[in-house]
Amino acid sequence: MALLLHIESATDICSVALSDDDTLLAINEEKNSLKHSEIITLQIKDVIDRAGISVSELSAVSLSEGPGSYTSLRVGMSAAKAICYGNNIPLIGVNTLESLAFACNKSIEEKYLLCPMIDARRMEVYASLFYPDMQAIFENKPIILDSESFSEYFDQGYKIIFSGNGAEKSKELYKNLNTEYSNIVCTAKSLVKIAFNKYLNQDFEDIAYFSPNYVKPPNITKPNVKHL
Repeated sequence: MALLLHIESATDICSVALSDDDTLLAINEEKNSLKHSEIITLQIKDVIDRAGISVSELSAVSLSEGPGSYTSLRVGMSAAKAICYGNNIPLIGVNTLESLAFACNKSIEEKYLLCPMIDARRMEVYASLFYPDMQAIFENKPIILDSESFSEYFDQGYKIIFSGNGAEKSKELYKNLNTEYSNIVCTAKSLVKIAFNKYLNQDFEDIAYFSPNYVKPPNITKPNVKHL
């Protein structure tokens, strides 16, 4: 039995889950990007208490590693590293876009691709594109959306299934094309199966050197200070 704690903080949803192997035991989610740092430890305590275990019984912690919000990703990373260091257990990194695609995949006959998107700025998203067998066509790519962004795949007869909090930006651009929009957004429960497989394969991160997958440097601006 592997008791795995899962942390998803890449977007405006802060989500913590607990699983026994790949079976979900408890989950706590809140949508408020301004409160991640305030609530994440309370969420961790809640799922552990509801499962009736202690932190010392955890086998590993899995973390949604990005891409996503720079600040939010760091909140999740800090919490995950603290638990791993404190209990001498491994850290498992799960790509945020891969977890979205995996969660909205389905067995259907038609020819389709999976495109998870994380909102960046304006018309920009972080996106990946997968075949149904989860083979990547491209991964973790910053894209400024326009009407031609996925034209080569539509032209080949593919249906594209969009998911994630960046997908809304594409609806007007591709409204007359062969698309489907999943309501699946970032959630810790989407980490469970991927993380358990990584646990079985001992695919762990180096806790000391692990950092989130930001894709691009954060957009940090300097305040406009007027000197007298």
